[in-house]
Amino acid sequence: MAKKLIFLLGGARSGKSRYAEQWAKAHGGQVLYVATAAALDEDMRTRIAAHQAERPAQWHTLEAPHQTHQRIADCRFLYDTLLLDCLTLLTSNVLLQYPESISPSEASRAILTQIDGLLQVYRQSEAAWLVVSNEVGMGIVPPSRLGRVFRDMLGRANQRLAQEADEVLLLLAGLPWKLK
Repeated sequence: MAKKLIFLLGGARSGKSRYAEQWAKAHGGQVLYVATAAALDEDMRTRIAAHQAERPAQWHTLEAPHQTHQRIADCRFLYDTLLLDCLTLLTSNVLLQYPESISPSEASRAILTQIDGLLQVYRQSEAAWLVVSNEVGMGIVPPSRLGRVFRDMLGRANQRLAQEADEVLLLLAGLPWKLK
């Protein structure tokens, strides 16, 4: 598989992860699944277990809710395909490390530092990367300050990844729409 960065965007339950997993199964060779979810409550533990059960047994999983790019750097040369699911949860994990009073500019710097770290690791690898993220800018304005800071952080992270990506797909109702 040739090196490329594929960025998959869409709303909740739009088919992003399923599309990425099907692509990796069809093209992937040795696959590293990078999971960014943190099991903070019973609902998330159940969701994580369901996702784990659906993955092919031969794939390797890296649970990396924090220091994701550093964790990937330790094993990037072993794989043909890396599937990161998802940037949305990674952004949430970054935001939750700071006090609620974090300024929007500080929050943006924090997530863009993480994105730049991921891109640096990508550039050093030979693998195809699939990165999944939610598009959160098409809905209502979040009613809380923290929600607005999160939306803005993720929007900036998505823009940064889309600029660097070789392909960008927007998934709607399970159907991919090629943006780039």
